[in-house]
Amino acid sequence: MNGKVAVVSGGATGLGRAIGLEFARRGVHVAFNYVELPGRDILEQALLTETALRAQGVQVFSARCDVRDREKIESFVDAAQAELGGVHFLVNNAGIAHDGALWRLSDEAWHDVLDTNVTGAFNCTRAVAPAFRTQHYGKIVNIASHLALRPGFGIVNYATSKSALFGLTRSAAVELGASNVNVNAVAPGFIRTEALGKLPREVLERAEKSAILGRVAEPEDVARVVAFLCSDDARHVTGQVILVDGGLTLGS
Repeated sequence: MNGKVAVVSGGATGLGRAIGLEFARRGVHVAFNYVELPGRDILEQALLTETALRAQGVQVFSARCDVRDREKIESFVDAAQAELGGVHFLVNNAGIAHDGALWRLSDEAWHDVLDTNVTGAFNCTRAVAPAFRTQHYGKIVNIASHLALRPGFGIVNYATSKSALFGLTRSAAVELGASNVNVNAVAPGFIRTEALGKLPREVLERAEKSAILGRVAEPEDVARVVAFLCSDDARHVTGQVILVDGGLTLGS
């Protein structure tokens, strides 16, 4: 993997940041995009992530770019290729949640989540497909969720979006397989990120008790599986959804 280039959507914070750092640890140059979010200084965090990546000795390209905008994401991928010398891996990590009971869910909350989590992943996949097909090589990993399999109350939009990524993963694997492109998905359980810290303590405790391993994931636990799926060790794995949930979906 050393010397190759990865694009990680939503890579400034949380799991995306951990994935970028795992790539950098393996000598992979990293491009990531981000968007400003209410109440959070994402730009500052993006700069901190850039610094951490460069400290690993790799090249970095980052830019503000909304995955929902096809033209902007295509321009971002083109710029990343020009800056870093190509693109070999794509991780569709960008995602949002707007929770609420389905009978109270606004049209905006529904469309924002589906447009970001599903259409955004499709836009990024479509943007890298020409390069992957031309070079007859590429790895794509979609970040889904265990909640696609065991949804809770008030997340119909989020669970639907993550379920749709299962279909996108398998369909893209079929269409790109002849070009030697692997497409897989990782479905994490709860991950110890900033977002998890905002949940009530009892939710975290319930998640820990429900998981067979008795814990929630650290971001690095998921990032290492993503990196494995992009490595030659996984060259014969495609169209699969890998659960990284500590056995959460096996619990009662």
